[in-house]
Amino acid sequence: MEQSEGNEPLQSAFGRSIDKMAWPPLFHHVVRTVRFRNLFQRGQHILVAISGGPDSIALLSILHHFRSGWKLTLSAVHCNYGLRGVESDGDQKFVEAFCQGRGVPLHVRRVEVHTGRRKASLQAEARDLRYRVMQEIAETCGADRIAIGHTADDQAETVLLWMLRGAGLAGLSGMPAFRDNKIIRPLYDIKREQVLVYLRTAGLSFREDSSNFQPHYLRNRVRREVIPTLNRLVPSSVDALCRLADICREDDRSLDDQVKALSSSAVKRGSAGEWGIDRRFLLELPYAFQRRCIRNLFRQNDGRFRAPSIRTIDRIISLALKSGSGSSLDVKGGRVVIDDRRLRFVPLQAEEMSHIGQPHGRCQEVLSVPGEITWSGTGQRLQVQQQAHIQSGGAALFGKNRILVDADRVSQPLMVRNWLPGDRFHPAGMGGHSKKLQDFFTDLKIPVAARSLIPLVVAPEGILWIVGYRQDDRWTPTAATKRCLVFTSDNLSLRKGAE
Repeated sequence: MEQSEGNEPLQSAFGRSIDKMAWPPLFHHVVRTVRFRNLFQRGQHILVAISGGPDSIALLSILHHFRSGWKLTLSAVHCNYGLRGVESDGDQKFVEAFCQGRGVPLHVRRVEVHTGRRKASLQAEARDLRYRVMQEIAETCGADRIAIGHTADDQAETVLLWMLRGAGLAGLSGMPAFRDNKIIRPLYDIKREQVLVYLRTAGLSFREDSSNFQPHYLRNRVRREVIPTLNRLVPSSVDALCRLADICREDDRSLDDQVKALSSSAVKRGSAGEWGIDRRFLLELPYAFQRRCIRNLFRQNDGRFRAPSIRTIDRIISLALKSGSGSSLDVKGGRVVIDDRRLRFVPLQAEEMSHIGQPHGRCQEVLSVPGEITWSGTGQRLQVQQQAHIQSGGAALFGKNRILVDADRVSQPLMVRNWLPGDRFHPAGMGGHSKKLQDFFTDLKIPVAARSLIPLVVAPEGILWIVGYRQDDRWTPTAATKRCLVFTSDNLSLRKGAE
């Protein structure tokens, strides 16, 4: 028997378990894939996703044949969405009988999906739920790997679908054979026709999912119309598309590594998931690297390694190109804020939006004089410094993002915090009367869920500034003022309808 490269235990196990000359051709292909792509090791526990269709039935059958030689522990998982009624229940019964006949423990989960969605989003939700269930069961039963029955034809279809969406290298990479150090695809290099031949030869039956014949799913049309046409034109088209995916994946990984090495010193990360990158550095990169850098920063913060769409990434770069600061863009999970020096992402914590009209918990930071902080709620950069009061032309220094405070009429420490029930301040033009912040926010039509994100600069004597909106008139410099505190902030609006 040939010596394997770096996987001798598996190779020797095959030799002891089954006479190699008696193997069906498909077994040889699977062994090569497992060895070449190092999908799992001898003695591991593999959770096999089984729908009852031909690919998953073949996968579990093959792994079951090699179970003793590889010293594998096998379990299986089946998701019943109930979307096809009696047919779905029939799939479950078929899978239960198949696993019981081979002594493979089966975990069945009935998964509810929202049937009111569009067909495409329904499929996406079902897929996300399926992967979530598989991960949970793998953790529960202690599985080392989750095996999925995707074939080379599935890979070719995926590449074509991403191509039709105008994807870049990441999309054209298709599905990896080994993902997240957990999910494996042992049939990755196997064509669907090879699977069907194996099932016929072995006398194994399987279930056909009627939804695979419905033309409103684009993948079905690609599978039944486009792939056969390509095969008639170029018989090796599936192989070529799979080879394209492998090439794109290696190129994509290499470019990611290069951009990561280039940008590591320009990126700063926070403990709450926020990150920032030097704006000048970003804009000096080639445009393709700018896109890749932003995309990867988002991916590294996402539990499922997802990034915004290319359209959103291009909008972020467009904001960074503007000469001014204070621009912002809401994205999924947070907000991108641009200032003079940095492009920053500030995540919105779930609790910030969960209590309508109430602060998201006490959040406060000390603002030293002179000093600077970045407020986590909005990503604004707040600064304060002290200077001698200059009366002539001093009014020109005032504005919603720049205020002056009489330094001798307030004490320290200065705090930056979110609003609390009962907070009041004294706006100009009210004859010294106070006003509730809640009423002030209502008058400005600031969304109630966003109010707790707005920073307040507060001294022991009271509120000095509702940052970006209004200062308290009690501390405004007068003719007798000798020293001033100058507060500045990035421009950011949370008014209703503002971007």
